[in-house]
Amino acid sequence: MPVRPEDVLGALSRVQDPDLRRDIVSLGFVKDLEVQDGTVSFKVELTTPACPAKDQLEAECRSVVLGLPGVETVKVEMTARVRERAPLPEDLMPGVRQVVAVASGKGGVGKSTVTVNLAVALAQSGARVGLMDADVYGPSIPLMMGVAQERPLTRNSKILPIERFGVAMMSLGFLLEEGQAVLWRGPMVAGTIKQLLTDVEWGDLDYLLVDLPPGTGDAPMSLAQLAPLTGVVIVTTPNAVAASIAGKSAQLFRRLNTAVLGVVENMASYVCPDCGADARLFSGLTGQEFADQIEAPYLGSIPLDPAVGSASDRGTPAIIAAPERPQSEAFRNVARALAAQISVRAIAEPESGTLDFKPVGAS
Repeated sequence: MPVRPEDVLGALSRVQDPDLRRDIVSLGFVKDLEVQDGTVSFKVELTTPACPAKDQLEAECRSVVLGLPGVETVKVEMTARVRERAPLPEDLMPGVRQVVAVASGKGGVGKSTVTVNLAVALAQSGARVGLMDADVYGPSIPLMMGVAQERPLTRNSKILPIERFGVAMMSLGFLLEEGQAVLWRGPMVAGTIKQLLTDVEWGDLDYLLVDLPPGTGDAPMSLAQLAPLTGVVIVTTPNAVAASIAGKSAQLFRRLNTAVLGVVENMASYVCPDCGADARLFSGLTGQEFADQIEAPYLGSIPLDPAVGSASDRGTPAIIAAPERPQSEAFRNVARALAAQISVRAIAEPESGTLDFKPVGAS
């Protein structure tokens, strides 16, 4: 008996996305199904090119379809399309699918380092990524990305982002003279945030990551009120002071109806540059414990690696400077976990408008 398309779909309906917790057929992932003699070909369109379960899903698809009587060959093409966020009545960034703020309660926790490396990791996965430096008082992205001396061009009254490592970026630092201090009060900060959102030709992006200044002041509040945020990532270090203030940052965004997509623990351990062993640096709350405390997903932990720690000072993100080091692998894992949480929200929102966040991989 020849293989029928409905037989293939029935087999594929047994394959579940581990993060979305639904089968790939009901999710609409299966595209362009063709059955010819004993050959079955189809595409699986995931919700992000950074899907942490991509290889697992491809293997399961091949296995269940090859198990059908009469199937000799299975051709699977894994593709991805990042789902669009819910549009707003006045959408300032219509071409940007998902906007994620990266925040911290206090300075010195490595928030900008985390933002830069997550942006590059997502771009390396095949996503179209933008990076907006909203730290108006201390813009550091140009230096960390090695483009501090460049100046953006304009086209049709729009500022064109500067690109490096596959990431399109814009920062107030591109528009200031070297060493120039910003002496602004609240309304000027809000106006600058709005200009970075509306006056920049961001184009079509899958993800826009926004590096916020530390604290709970004008910039975070302005962004949450002006930008169509998917959610916020909280960066902290495992000590009581950082965790306490980071908790206040999470509270601020929730009061502004912005979801906390997850917690990233930075500088959690020290990686020996000679032997590769790591040891915990602080005795305070771990990232997992802090995430549990504020009831948010735990996205992962980033070690302190002296072998690549100075790379950003030279204008090269760690994930580019030393891609094989544990720190770089940790950044890639966190990027995958973040992409998974964004996908969970994108799938759930059209159905209910609300979402019960759980850590990636939780049952």
